Amino acid sequence: MGIEKRYECHGHLMMDGADFAAARHRHQNGVDMVSVRADLAALRAHGVRYFRDGGDALGVSAAAREIAPEYGIEYVTPVFAIHRRGCYGGIVGRGYGDLREYRALVAEAKRQGADFIKLMFSGILTFTEWGRLSCPGLPETEIRELVSVAHGEGFAVMAHVNGADTVRAAIEAGTDSIEHGCFMDAPCLRALADSGGVWVPTLAATAAFVGREGFDRVVAEETQRRQRAAVREALRLGALVAAGSDSGAVGVPHGPGTETEYRLLLTGCGETEEQLRSANEALRKRFCRR
Repeated sequence: MGIEKRYECHGHLMMDGADFAAARHRHQNGVDMVSVRADLAALRAHGVRYFRDGGDALGVSAAAREIAPEYGIEYVTPVFAIHRRGCYGGIVGRGYGDLREYRALVAEAKRQGADFIKLMFSGILTFTEWGRLSCPGLPETEIRELVSVAHGEGFAVMAHVNGADTVRAAIEAGTDSIEHGCFMDAPCLRALADSGGVWVPTLAATAAFVGREGFDRVVAEETQRRQRAAVREALRLGALVAAGSDSGAVGVPHGPGTETEYRLLLTGCGETEEQLRSANEALRKRFCRR
């Protein structure tokens, strides 16, 4: 594709791209450094030189960060993601019940050397019907409070978020990067472009659901089609769209997943190599290691 240095702006070294339960079990009694090293080697073999982890609850990303320089990879992580208890997010982090508990988690992330804060603002896609999520998004006021606290502690914010209203609330709150961002409407895309924030649409992750057993193929295909259309419109408006495949998610193996994301952005959405480099580097600068 003409791009020697690849950026993986959204991944999880705790996951293995095939079986989440098995991957979690592998690290349950301590980080399995053999598998971590194998994944880092796979990323290096596919040209990845920058990896932004989305966090995990088992210490895998923190351990990977320590040895990633051996593989020529600049690696940043929030250590763990933060979610409201009872809402989606337990698979990658820790939960809060009120603002006091949230502040304590931000302080704990800082103590553990987090490079930024990862927040969970909505559920995940169900692929049962267009637009349906596993749980509703957080209220706008809560999103503003969460982002404000993180920024006040000097952290950039990476946010898992889907649904037009919730994405728009995240953008207006000053969220630094929008992860996934499915179901954005026209006003949302304009707000994204005007904000200067970065969008990481994780096209490879949604594409991996097409034809997967247990999910509606037509809905998965329509989701992928509309997500690509949204990316094209975002690019037309001048938004920053970076490459992040959700590396490690089921169907998105470390290394090949990043290549797939580049192909989908450059060939499937018409993003130019210069646009992609600029967006990737803008994200890297915002989320540089503290």
